[in-house]
Amino acid sequence: MTVKRLCYAVSIALCIAAGVSPSWAGDEVPVISRPITDFRIGSSQTTFGPLEFLGGLEMVSSKALFGSLSSIRFRPDQKNFVVVLDTGQWLTGAIERDVKGRLSGLSNVEITPMKNSAGRSFEGKGHMDAEGLAFDGDRILVSFEQVHRVDVYPDPGFAESRAIGTLPILIPRKMLSDNRGIETITVAPASSPLKGGVVIVSERGLDSDGNRVAAILSGPLKGRFSVARDGSFDVTDGAFLPNGDLLLLERSFNMAEGIGMRLRRVRGADIKPGAVVDGDLLLEGNFNSQIDNMEGLDAFQAADGTTHIILVSDDNHSLLQRNLMLEFRLSEQTAVKASD
Repeated sequence: MTVKRLCYAVSIALCIAAGVSPSWAGDEVPVISRPITDFRIGSSQTTFGPLEFLGGLEMVSSKALFGSLSSIRFRPDQKNFVVVLDTGQWLTGAIERDVKGRLSGLSNVEITPMKNSAGRSFEGKGHMDAEGLAFDGDRILVSFEQVHRVDVYPDPGFAESRAIGTLPILIPRKMLSDNRGIETITVAPASSPLKGGVVIVSERGLDSDGNRVAAILSGPLKGRFSVARDGSFDVTDGAFLPNGDLLLLERSFNMAEGIGMRLRRVRGADIKPGAVVDGDLLLEGNFNSQIDNMEGLDAFQAADGTTHIILVSDDNHSLLQRNLMLEFRLSEQTAVKASD
């Protein structure tokens, strides 16, 4: 047994010892989920500014490939999802909910190796360090760092297919460091000023003023812009709200301050070539919160019309880190006011 598999076995044993019921999901990847009921550790607080914490999951698996979740996107049914792993795999599955509608586990989880444009698969980081994911009609767009690019896959059929195209990223590669590349790719609503344009944001690629470089890759406002950098936080994912505003997930980690995460909302009307955009702070978490290395974000409109936000973490296949899924509900009034 490898050290990595031993780590997962220990994690599973700890969950079972804590009274967590195994929920064997799918034929290939069994996942055990432990519910998270409080966002602030030791506190029953559920409202954080415009956000309401709805619950979450801590997830482990006996399969060594499970983990390293980089980006998540939900299908229109708000149940089935696609994830890219930064070790070069697709992960697909569905969320399950309890009788109160709270996250309770994952089902039908499968992991499939990604293929490059030549049809080759690579394990580990390097050629297939997938960081961002977006649905765009009948295709899926994936952003990669180290070998910086945005590849195109057919949808359906992405899991079996090689990359069928590559989009020009409009950002000089010299502005992107090996491990701080294009973390975010997302598609604006067709009804927004960006008219369905594809947007990318770098993790720590900086312009001459120290702001994070970003670009609109398609649509009437095609061109480069920047996202203001604040402190030690880096962008790790983003998603557009139905009204066209952009949510950005940010993460920080250093020995002095420990781990942190932030969620910001950027006005959709501010995103245009040459702009330097900033955003309102919606949520901040630190060592007092149920967070880890928060990497993935998606937002969708639930059946009752409210906007839900789901965050996931990347455990780096480390016993010291966790795979988390957290769900929040955004105040409808706040979501509408954002673009007024």
